[in-house]
Amino acid sequence: MVRLPYVTALTTLFSYGLLFAFGQLRDFFRRILDARKPSNLKGYAPICLGLEDFYTRRLYLRIQDCFGRPIASAPDAWFDVVERYSNDCNKTLHRTTATTKCLNLGSYNYLGFAAADEYCTPRVIESLKKYSASTCSVRVDGGNTKLHTELEELVARFVGKPAAILFGMGYVTNSAIIPALVGKGSLIISDSLNHNSIVNGARGSGATVRVFQHNNPAHLEEVLREQIAGGQPRTHRPWKKIIVIVEGIYSMEGELCKLPEVISVCKKYKAYTYLDEAHSIGAVGKTGRGVCELLGVDPADVDIMMGTFTKSFGSCGGYIAASNEIIHHLKHTCPAHIYATSMSPPAVQQVISAIKVILGEDGTNRGAKKLAQIRENSNFFRSELQKMGFEVLGDNDSPVMPIMLYNPAKIPAFSRECLRQAVAVVTVAFPATPLLLARARICISASHSREDLIKGLEVISKVGDLVGIKYFPVEQEKTTAVENLKKIQ
Repeated sequence: MVRLPYVTALTTLFSYGLLFAFGQLRDFFRRILDARKPSNLKGYAPICLGLEDFYTRRLYLRIQDCFGRPIASAPDAWFDVVERYSNDCNKTLHRTTATTKCLNLGSYNYLGFAAADEYCTPRVIESLKKYSASTCSVRVDGGNTKLHTELEELVARFVGKPAAILFGMGYVTNSAIIPALVGKGSLIISDSLNHNSIVNGARGSGATVRVFQHNNPAHLEEVLREQIAGGQPRTHRPWKKIIVIVEGIYSMEGELCKLPEVISVCKKYKAYTYLDEAHSIGAVGKTGRGVCELLGVDPADVDIMMGTFTKSFGSCGGYIAASNEIIHHLKHTCPAHIYATSMSPPAVQQVISAIKVILGEDGTNRGAKKLAQIRENSNFFRSELQKMGFEVLGDNDSPVMPIMLYNPAKIPAFSRECLRQAVAVVTVAFPATPLLLARARICISASHSREDLIKGLEVISKVGDLVGIKYFPVEQEKTTAVENLKKIQ
């Protein structure tokens, strides 16, 4: 949990208040100056209107060079970032032909499969030649290749479920599946910090949605007990079904779900469990099987397991793994399966090959080495950041580690200064996070060497001192760890 200091909260609120006041003042004078100009709307109402448009124009555009940076190479441990410039105070950005080679601390390339791989890449190229880049059809028509069937069987075996179904986009896996599972008369109980894809899926389902405090099984039980006792709104009839939705690793917090406790509560009240493993599958656990393996949970106790192929497997798309009955139901009712073009065959082959490497079915132990490396890299980087005095969220073994920035002025300052020193980081602010809780989100990869990590730590430490985001005292007796490791290297 983030415990925002009062002084930091006040200065952050003051900064946003100042930006808001000056933005409103500029809008006021703009309306006066434009009053006599003819409108180009031609009678139409403006599409962009309200606080969202105000935030984009007066806050986001000031620092948009910190977001959406184009790259010109594979997202490996190091990649090429395309340089851009602006002649109108960041309203528009222009690309140049120049690039900067940067340490990549922002991509979800947890196991390093996003770059060329000795086992995966040749097989992906072969599948491209055989099947082409797209099936140009949906699964229920002419878009179902033997690769799709093979991957569904492989995913089910990998996560420990009877069956699985594939989707071409990770976001859609949640937003389209949830409405296919629950509807009017059902109850969804969702973690307060669940991903936007879950939020939109729950809203679109027509089910009643209740929220429990983030990663708090005790509050989950309170909500469940209250809702079961009260029943459906107005009629007070029993709920048709209740489903509790949590994430394995929360993508903006880096925290592991308290899955054993959540499952215990769900079993007690006969509620279904839906687990989103987008950031945990392949990245944690001794053999990469996610939080169930890491926390000692039997996959049979999780009713619906969701995951994506965009992180640990270096591809695209997502999956749902569950019982044969649930998967059969989804294949006949889910619009994303019936109407959406199937996954690109080369993307499917990439996932098949990556999972086989993880399982050691490529004839090597490279998968085991990658899993050990991502765990070692993550824990080393996290511990060193904490020793330096940064406020780092998340748990050990998680490759996601947010560094709290808070103040809006520190978002561009941190991002730009890191880029100047050839370290590419991702900064995250409202609306992806609460207004006062802006952060930089570091993602560690198995492809990072110890030298890469030390380079990143040195730069982040210097920039942290410059920007003023070391909110905790430095552990003096341990501050030489990076320096000692550097000497050894």
